[in-house]
Amino acid sequence: QVQLVESGGGLVQAGGSLRLSCAASGRSFSSYAMGWFRQAPGKERESVAAISWSGGKTYYADSVKGRFTVSRDNTKNTVYLQMNNLKPEDTAVYYCAAVTDYYSHYVAHLLYEYDYWGQGTQVTVSS
Repeated sequence: QVQLVESGGGLVQAGGSLRLSCAASGRSFSSYAMGWFRQAPGKERESVAAISWSGGKTYYADSVKGRFTVSRDNTKNTVYLQMNNLKPEDTAVYYCAAVTDYYSHYVAHLLYEYDYWGQGTQVTVSS
């Protein structure tokens, strides 16, 4: 079992940056793949980025490639999402999620693959 708490959301102008953090409590954080997802009003939750247990594998949605960077610090039980050059279409509630990382050549990044979810943090990008 793991509990996840996101932080770092807020209001930013287009072109600005934010860094989201997701702090995990519980055992074996370093055995989990971690994902970031988002849900905009009236839309389905979608994958944004993911990182394997070691940080050696990452995944990014096409819409954020080159702008967002996912990283993790297993000594701090924390995963990060650095978001640069933000656009109004990035406005959403951002969630982090965790799942035991079973894969050697793949990083889980689909909603149904994840077992544990945080409560989310709001990111609003003004134009």
